[in-house]
Order: sequence, then C-alpha cells, then structure tokens
Amino acid sequence: MTQDATLYKRGGGFLLGSPAAADVFTPEDLDSEQRLIGETAAGFAKEQVEPLLENIENREHEHSVALMRQAGELGLLGADIPAEYDGLGLTTTSSTLITEMLGRYAGSFSLTFGAHTGIGTLPIVYFGNEDQKKRFLPKLASGEWIAAYALTEPDAGSDALAAKTTAVLSDDGKHYVLNGQKQWITNGSFADVFIVYARVNKRITAFIVPRELEGVSVGPEVNKMGIKGSSTTMVYLDNVKVPVENVLGEVDRGHVIAFNVLNLGRWKLAAGALGACKALIEVSAKYAQERKQFGVPIASFPLIQQKLAAMAVRTFVLESTVYRTAGQLTEALSGLDLAKDVSKEAGDAIGEFAVEASINKVFGSEVLDFVADEAVQIHGGYGYMQEYVVERAYRDARINRIFEGTNEINRLLIPGTMLRRAMKGELPLLEAMFALQKELTEFVPSFGDDMPAPDDPLAAERGIVDNLRKLTLMVAGLAAQKHMEKIEQEQELLAAAADLGILLYAAESALLRTEKAGYPELFVHMTKLFVHEAADQAEPVARRALAALEEGDTLRVQLSVVRRLTRRDPVNAIALGRGVAAKVLEAEGYPV
Repeated sequence: MTQDATLYKRGGGFLLGSPAAADVFTPEDLDSEQRLIGETAAGFAKEQVEPLLENIENREHEHSVALMRQAGELGLLGADIPAEYDGLGLTTTSSTLITEMLGRYAGSFSLTFGAHTGIGTLPIVYFGNEDQKKRFLPKLASGEWIAAYALTEPDAGSDALAAKTTAVLSDDGKHYVLNGQKQWITNGSFADVFIVYARVNKRITAFIVPRELEGVSVGPEVNKMGIKGSSTTMVYLDNVKVPVENVLGEVDRGHVIAFNVLNLGRWKLAAGALGACKALIEVSAKYAQERKQFGVPIASFPLIQQKLAAMAVRTFVLESTVYRTAGQLTEALSGLDLAKDVSKEAGDAIGEFAVEASINKVFGSEVLDFVADEAVQIHGGYGYMQEYVVERAYRDARINRIFEGTNEINRLLIPGTMLRRAMKGELPLLEAMFALQKELTEFVPSFGDDMPAPDDPLAAERGIVDNLRKLTLMVAGLAAQKHMEKIEQEQELLAAAADLGILLYAAESALLRTEKAGYPELFVHMTKLFVHEAADQAEPVARRALAALEEGDTLRVQLSVVRRLTRRDPVNAIALGRGVAAKVLEAEGYPV
C-alpha cells in the first residue's frame, strides 16, 4: 500500500499511512508567546471566574455577562478574530490553548465562553462578508455583544436539516421574515446576536439576527442535569424582519456553514474536555494523598494508583489528538485572508478535517466521562456530595456526548464521510482497501514475528498501530463491498469502523508525539499502555462486525486474520501503571 506521503497529512489520510513525526503538531511545539496566552487565560479563569462559580451555578447570569466583558478586555474573546476587526488573529493552536484553560478552571462559564467564541462567532469569521465582519466582529471581540448559535429545534436535533423555521423574502426584497422556534440555545437569555438557520426554499439559510429586532424573544431557563451555570433557553422568532444584508453566506447554502461550524465546535469541545480532565486529575491526586483509610493515604493503594494512571494515560492521548488536529487546522486555515470574503475556501479547509473533528469529539467526550467517573470513585462517598467539585464535574461531563451532534451521529459521520471522499476520488481509500485484501490473502504480518530490535522503545507499538490501520481498512472495506450503496443502513457496521478509526488515530497521535519528543520515559510508558489497550479493544469490535458480514469458512478465515493482526507480546501494564501513578502523585496532578 505504498502511497504519496503527503496524503497522510490530509484529512482522513491517517487511514493510508502514518505521517512523519516531525510533521505533527504537539503541545511541546507551543512557543513562549502561545504559552503566555495560555497563562493569561488560566489566570483569568482562576482569579476571576473560579471565585464566582457558585453564583454562576445559581444562574446569576449578570456575573457571566460581566466576566465576558473582562475576557474581551484581555483579548480572549478575539483569539480567532482577525486584527482588522479588533481581534488577536491568533493561530488555531493558540486558541486551542485558551479553550483548554477555560475548560480546566471555569466550570459552566466555559460553556458561555465557548458558545460565544466558537459556534457563535466563527460563522461570521469564516463565512461572513467584509461588511458583516466590520459590523459584528469588533463588538463580539470586545464582549460588548455576546453571541449564540440557533440551529436546534424541537423536531430537529441530530437531523438538523429538518428545521421548520422559515424565512420569506419581503415583496420589496429588503428583508426576510423569519418565523419559528429554536431549542436549547446556549447563552439564550443574554445573547445580543444569534446565528439562526431558517428554510428559504428547500434548504436552510444562515442569518445574523440581532436580539434587538422586533419579534425576537426568549423563553425561561430550562432545568438541566449539569452545566447549570450556563444559560439555556428557547428562542422564538415571530415575524422577525432580518435585513437581506444579514444573510450569512449564500441563500440555501446554510448547511455548508452549519456543518463546518459544527466541525470546529466538535474539535473545540475536545479541547475543553482536555482541560476538564486535567483539573479532575489534579483534584483526585491531591485528595488521594490527603484522605486516609486504614491509617494510610489511599494514594498508597495500588488500585487507586491504577485509576490515577488510567486517567493520566487517556488524558495524554486526548491531548495528543487535540493538538495534532489543531496543527492540521492551523495549516489549512493559515493561507486565508480573513479580512475578505473567503467562505468557499474556509468551507473547503475546515471540511477537509471533518473526520478528525468527529474523532476528537467522540474520543474527548468519552475520555472526560471516564476521568470524571474515576474521580468520583476515588473520592468515594464524598464524591457523591455536592460540596465536592467532582460531583458537579460528573454531571457537567455528561452533556458532551450529546453536544455538537451525538456521539452516535458522529460515529456514523466518520466512516460515511471517508467513503464519500473515496467515491469522489479525493483520497485513494478504495485502492488501499483492495490492496490490503490482496495483501492479507498472501501474507499476514503479526505483532512480534521476526521483529527487529532497533533503538526504538516503541518498535512493537509501531507495529500494533500499523496493524490497527489494516484492521480498520479491512472491516470498513468488507462492509462497503458487501452493502455498497446501502451501507448507510448498516449503522452497527459503520459504528464499528468508526471505533477502530478512533482507536487508530488516538494511538498513532500518542506514538508520533512521543517519537517527536525524543521518547521521554513517561511518554513511552503512557503510549505503551494506551496502544496495547487499543489493540485489546479493537479485536472484539472487529470480530463482532465480521460476524455480521460473513459466516462459515469465510468468517473463520477472516477471524484468523483478526487474531494475527491483534496478536502481540503483552506489556507489564501493572508495573507501567504504578510508574505513571507515581508521576501523577509527585506532580499532584497531570504529570506532563
């Protein structure tokens, strides 16, 4: 399966082969200026937001509005906004760090911040024309105006394009009249500007709708399981006259904006989840050293240590995937002149990494769920009490698997998008699948067989990752070959292919990061633990999928291939876990 190495750097290219470690962005690549920006964001969150979190949780939204103004004064709201419109015009990697820090220290306020800077502002940044950018972006950068994103409706959740809100052009052609209702709108109670999607003809169109327009109203705050400090309301549109100048992008092309903004939102969600994971590791490590049972700190118990290690390992891998994708997006978007109308180019650049965005969203939200659950378990009964921060974090984490498209929808999008790109000839995936099938009928490599022993502490893991790639292509290829145009109806098979792809991208990201960093011992140990765990998880996923595709001798042959592709010498996970835990306890938090 020899391929042009440049393909590996494209969206979805990880299924074709591994890029050079030097070409992958990692957190260690952040320069001093970027780290200073991160420190500014962290300082704001710790010094200004944390002391008010109880008030924010009690829905005293005046504090959130005031904090947004302060964030604007510090430039934090304008990270992605070009300097021409009073923003900082930072790279995507820099804004990633800001999102991470807010996720780490700002609790529910991070949702207020993220909805504004992400899905609320980025539609105008990337898809607005020059006039719209001049009118709206400076006030969004300063915090004078707060933004919200209004896509979801009572009957249009995951099926966002089923929206019933309508927009009818007036007889004089000067405005559109919008009617409908939007549901679960973050920042709804105090937003000044809404990005609203409505149906003009058969397809949806995006509009910039100022709150001040007659006919715009919001409902009461809804009662939520978690993220109680964020504002969530209905938004009602009753004969709202929106000037034609406020049409965002092209009429009937709002789906392009919606999908690509959601791509960015999915990746930003993972960055926020990363910050939350680090916070939970810190509070859990400190608690484990303070809490005594049987006369000793519970941190001395090996089972507690293994929990801390597992939390740190998954967070390390998530961090690797988030910043790898941030680097890809930075490179894709860096050539755009955002002072101009670049909606077509922006859509192409963002859409290129739609698969990676969904991977980040699914993996990040599920890592955070795991870390939050283990944090509660480490705290024992106290973790169930509201006065402990892990109780709130546990409830807050749950929404992330629903936000920005449910994880189930994203699992369908990952292989579905890849197959569509393959059919269009954008990536030679079909050729790779056919070549792999031929290779596997002639010779099947296995972990550890005749493996050389170079000065590479991750040589075996490199083989595991390569075989995870083969396994993903094998399952996806056989499913597509059997069901062809009806593959979209086989959701279980698509989800299996997605799970394999997620494990591959995550494991490879950690491995490449460790290689680029020069194989630090802690990185090596965490990468080993995750890569072997990924192989353990991949085998039953593949077996279940293949059993739905074939039977009899054909199935037995395919299962033998799966066994060969997942066979390896085990690592001493207990010893490695204890070693990682020691670093977590020494650092009293995330050890990297």
